[in-house]
Amino acid sequence: MSTLNFTLNGKAATAKAGTTILDAAEEAGYFIPTFCHHKELKPFASCFVCAVEVEGRRSLVPSCSTEVLEGMVVNTENERTKSARKTCLDLLLSDHVGDCLGPCMTSCPAGIDIPGFVNHIAEGRDREAFDLIANNMPLAGCLGRVCTRPCETGCRRQLVEEPVAICQLKRFPSDQAIKQGWEILPSKNPPIGKNVAIVGAGPAGLSATYYLQMFGADCTVFDAHEAPGGMIRYGIPSYRLPRNIIDGEVAVIEKLGAVFKYSTKLGVDVSLEELKAEFNAVFLALGAQSASGMRTPGDDLPGVKSGIEFLGAVSRDETLPIGKTVVVVGGGNTAIDAARTALRLGAESVSILYRREREQMPAWAEEIDAALEEGVKLETLVAPVKIEPVGDGLKLTCIRMELGEPDASGRCRPVPVEGSDFSIEVDEIIAAIGQNVDSSMVAELDTTSWGSINADEQTGQTSIPGVFAGGDCVTGADIAVNAVAAGRRAAFAIRQYLLGEEMVGDPKGYNHSMGELDQIPAAVTQPFEKERRIPMPHLEAKNRATNFEEVETGFTEEMARAEAARCMECGCRDAHECSLRDFATRFGAKPDRFAGNKREYRRDDSHAVLVYEEHKCIQCGSCVRACDELLNSSCMGFAGRGFEARVKPALDRKLALINSGELPKLVEFCPVGALTLKSDAVATLQPEGFLKTEE
Repeated sequence: MSTLNFTLNGKAATAKAGTTILDAAEEAGYFIPTFCHHKELKPFASCFVCAVEVEGRRSLVPSCSTEVLEGMVVNTENERTKSARKTCLDLLLSDHVGDCLGPCMTSCPAGIDIPGFVNHIAEGRDREAFDLIANNMPLAGCLGRVCTRPCETGCRRQLVEEPVAICQLKRFPSDQAIKQGWEILPSKNPPIGKNVAIVGAGPAGLSATYYLQMFGADCTVFDAHEAPGGMIRYGIPSYRLPRNIIDGEVAVIEKLGAVFKYSTKLGVDVSLEELKAEFNAVFLALGAQSASGMRTPGDDLPGVKSGIEFLGAVSRDETLPIGKTVVVVGGGNTAIDAARTALRLGAESVSILYRREREQMPAWAEEIDAALEEGVKLETLVAPVKIEPVGDGLKLTCIRMELGEPDASGRCRPVPVEGSDFSIEVDEIIAAIGQNVDSSMVAELDTTSWGSINADEQTGQTSIPGVFAGGDCVTGADIAVNAVAAGRRAAFAIRQYLLGEEMVGDPKGYNHSMGELDQIPAAVTQPFEKERRIPMPHLEAKNRATNFEEVETGFTEEMARAEAARCMECGCRDAHECSLRDFATRFGAKPDRFAGNKREYRRDDSHAVLVYEEHKCIQCGSCVRACDELLNSSCMGFAGRGFEARVKPALDRKLALINSGELPKLVEFCPVGALTLKSDAVATLQPEGFLKTEE
């Protein structure tokens, strides 16, 4: 066979006669995307995503079916070919109905593989569930108790009745780890000979340390407190988050080699300049532990304290004395925690004052219910006006409020009702108004007008090279899972910085979605019967308000299996092998570039082993050709014309009615997740290569 000489991407190349441009390019090390091409099938040239430019030809040509000719000049990577491929992908995505990852997973800031670990629990593989969670969440026991559950807002099970108890299921494997005495020590990469200073042992700092240690860096953690945890220790009471849970998960990070130095305050005991001189990189996870004031006359009197100050003091000493009558001002979880804590310290009367209605309170509804069950009183549409000393206590003057027009938050603005002032006498006032960032100890860094540190969202890089920041000190007071996610992203970027690589943080692949809850086709939920969410067991209210014993007692194995079985397994079984997702990531494709009608959701799982999801099909025809060319069968074929054309089982029958034992073989020819095996579970995330010990 003769050898041909041609030019490929500006370089001299050779190929044997009869070789396609696609094969020649791949042989030379160039990547060309393709959907309809398969080594066992004849060229089809239908998807055109493999198009390349050949000098002298007016239009791009499909590389899978165009043979190399002597003297041909081919370009597979110029802007014209890239643009054409992206357009093909944009068109395919515009008509694509499906999810790469479940909406619970994409709603989780930490990117935990929720369908994966829930499936493991449902099938009794608790250790596998634990390991899968640990890939993205080093604080599963902590966050499984206190996370605000953004994942559950995306859960499609609520279209049937209630969302799956994802957060409480996340706690279950960590409880099993304690119960079963599992040895927990994640694998590490070999040492890279670099050290990192982590300032702050809260969720962001602990998360960054966890991953950096696994990446092979040496971490020293500095914290102003005497114990680790940050706000999850000093801002959340032990009846919600027992301290042994925090200590146990920090112990794993210590086993990885991290060194902790407590009672060491940045700007007092050590400076940023000193850390920069001693360490190869610095990660600032300072939190937002400065309390917002009430801005009310008298708010500096003895007996008035912030919610954070109060909860921190009780975290250190759960026998602190407290007055008989306590008022808490605020409507968030900190206010609820402070009120319930005051009861446990022995206060006889505890009231929460909130300036809006209960429905506008940012605190969890179940936490509010728990407080009321324990005896806390809630008075809404009330705001403090003035605080004065009276006898051994305080006189709190308040005013009634009414709701006016919505403010910037979208909630109705509270407006004072003229002449509605009233006063109450109390022993103590706890102001749970909010938290601020104190960045005064890092004055050399760029900060925002709010005092938070300016840092890149994806990498955490600050205005000083080698100094990174993440968590509440960047975002302002936020939920713990966001801080954990920020620590993980920063760890990836710091590793890249230490190794001299491009800093991109933790890169994410393309994720297609069927849309918000109100956009989901009814056919998605139709197969599911209503099934009650398993309630979390807890201590009875009459027994729990006098001590700091954990209120929620955790799922039993039977409860966890039953609750996990409610998962609808949203997401694609083929997400990690899907060529459409891979190419969309590579070429930055967009699903909303082209508007118009979409195909209907049609799922056929009637076959014993095969599932066909027509709404995911991209019309590549590979399955049809495999039937014709290899299986000598007509079990799949094209139906309709133009935009309405679809790949369907013969005569549009159910798969179960097609008498072909070779039908499951078609799965290997499908480049997307349209044809999958029932034995293939919803794809789980595998630990990244650098999270495994290298050989």
